[in-house]
Formats: sequence, structure tokens, C-alpha cells
Amino acid sequence: MNIALIGYGKMGKAIEKIAEERGHKIVLICNSEVGVTHADFTKVDLAIEFTQPNLAVNHIEFCLENKIPIVVGTTGWNDKLVDVEKKVEVLNGSLLHASNFSIGVNIFFELNKKLAELMSGKNGYSASIEEIHHIQKLDSPSGTAIVLADGVLEKNDDYISWVLGKDEVPYTNPNQLSLTSFRQPDVPGTHSVKYTSTIDTIEITHEAHNRKGFALGAVIAAEWLLDKKGTFKMNDVLNF
Repeated sequence: MNIALIGYGKMGKAIEKIAEERGHKIVLICNSEVGVTHADFTKVDLAIEFTQPNLAVNHIEFCLENKIPIVVGTTGWNDKLVDVEKKVEVLNGSLLHASNFSIGVNIFFELNKKLAELMSGKNGYSASIEEIHHIQKLDSPSGTAIVLADGVLEKNDDYISWVLGKDEVPYTNPNQLSLTSFRQPDVPGTHSVKYTSTIDTIEITHEAHNRKGFALGAVIAAEWLLDKKGTFKMNDVLNF
């Protein structure tokens, strides 16, 4: 498969290495110096996009208009998702987006929903979520943390909304879920979901040791998407 990388930061370089190990070719790299509109996509089978929230939608639309399947790992643009999905349908395009491509994180998402279901109605426990990322990450909270929070709201009737605290635990009402976001140097990503009572604490945590898991998942997603049409998520790839 001939792949275009849109974005060539730390994630782009990690994806390049994994893709080549799996027998694919990186035939085009777009970055701040070479934008998508000035690049030659004629030999590209699929694009993988990891850039910034304010750039992602334009990159997606470019690929849809040029019949190029695209895998998107940028987060923070979900307010435009409905419009993007409509464009995918109208143009018969191919889009796979995920807040996190790590297979381990996607298993963690399922564990989180199961735990939330088990804890629903257990009023002696207070739920909270914490996420820690590197200081270069622009969106806060992380897309992964939002998926975790939404999973709790979906499966646990004790909570109707979540409240964000940046670098400190936010004040919450009894039916609000606390979500605290920290930014620290050189942290690939840690997410924890905790249920605390006066008696004990139940906690599940996913800690990324490096970016390899994210990069591998993105390449696996690209391999899966290549011959498909529509809008997909990582749980479609993993058949959850």
C-alpha cells in the first residue's frame, strides 16, 4: 500500500517506521512546509493524518474530494463530525477516525463501560477520570478521556454530565463526573478511571509506554479501511 503521511511529527515518524516494517511504502509526506494542496497524490492509495484540530477537517475534505481513503488520529474536531460524515456519504468516501488507535486503549474503553455498568446505582462510590499527556498535546481533555467519560455517562445512570479541571480536580455536583487533565513533559499518555468510597477504591488504568501502540493501530486501521466505503471507528476494525 502506498501511504501519504499528513503530519510528520513524532507520531508521523512512528507510523512511518511501523508501516515500512509491515511492507508498505510512504510515498508522500505533507507537513507545514508542503501542504496537501501543493502535493502530488497521484501515487497515493491512502492517507494517515495526525496534525492539529484546526487543520484536520480541511485535510479530510481534501482527501474525500480526491477519492483518497483517510485515517485520522487528530482529535479535538468532533464538533464538525456530523458535517464531515455527511460529506463522506455524499462523496462515497472512506474515513476512519479514532481518539486513540492503540488496541490496548480500545480494550480499555470496553472495560470502562463494563465497570460503569457494574457501578451504576452504587451510590457510596464517587467516579472520577484523570488523564496525563505530554505538554505538546494541544487539546484538553484528550479525545481518549472524552470517550471514557462518555462511556461512563452511557452506562452509569448516576451521572448526567462531566466537568473538566485543568491541572486541578474540578468542583462537581453529585451527578457530575470529574475529569482532570494534566500536561507534563515526556508522557505518552496515561488514563485512569476511579470509583472511590469511604471504604475502598476501585481503579482501572491504561499507561502507554511509548507511541508504538498508537502507530501500529493506525497502520492496522489503514490496512482495514483500504477497500471500504463510509465512516468508521476503531471498534469496527477490532469488531467490538
